[in-house]
Amino acid sequence: MSSQKSLPFTSDVLLYPVFIVLSIWIAYWLDIRFDVFFGRWGIYPQKLEGLRGVIFGPFIHGSVKHLFNNSVPLLVLGTALFYFYRNIRWKVLIYGTIITGIFTWIIGRPALHIGASGIVYMLAAFLFFKGIFSKRYQLTALSFAVVFLYGSLLWYLFPIDPKISWEGHLSGFVVGILFALLFRQNPVENKKYDWEREDYNEDDDPFLKHFDENGNFIEQLPEETVEDISATTEEPKKIRITYTFKKKDKE
Repeated sequence: MSSQKSLPFTSDVLLYPVFIVLSIWIAYWLDIRFDVFFGRWGIYPQKLEGLRGVIFGPFIHGSVKHLFNNSVPLLVLGTALFYFYRNIRWKVLIYGTIITGIFTWIIGRPALHIGASGIVYMLAAFLFFKGIFSKRYQLTALSFAVVFLYGSLLWYLFPIDPKISWEGHLSGFVVGILFALLFRQNPVENKKYDWEREDYNEDDDPFLKHFDENGNFIEQLPEETVEDISATTEEPKKIRITYTFKKKDKE
């Protein structure tokens, strides 16, 4: 018997990722509706004013396709982060976003870098390597799921398209690996069975009472043993049935 329950699914696990994705869609709508051109607030490397893009850049997207391509993985990976790593999720998300933006500002080309793809790469790398390093089967399975869904992202770590900020992708990927190494503590513990606990007493185990001192299985336990096992259980309630017979009147 297992003595440890799985992580409960609470509303905030999905609520916060949905709110984050919704916020970038609202920012895009405001941009095209009022012709604000938020793009000028993106990361512009090696310029002091370009540092504001570290905060604003992830909310800015150049097209619906760009927005959609970031929204789906951001929602999926964000939900995984908030479910499996509840004690460090905000540290990974906030610090990871800032450090990814700073790395992009340092190594990026002289152009405006916008979009949440750096965060997507940071989350993908963190979830994959953290799961592998943890040696926990739940998190290792999550790692393989990330590879299955987003393994193709690796191609965009290299400058294969001049319109894509591969510098932001590479920055997020490196930060994700660093965070996986930094946060060594495993939030998901291995499940322990009753017989693995320190306070386990084999004399109190109902199953082991079916074996004698020689290891032979006893199908029918002695009465005193049966009484000991059933002492802790409530007796079933007795049901009393009363029959009433009525004589048939003569015609």
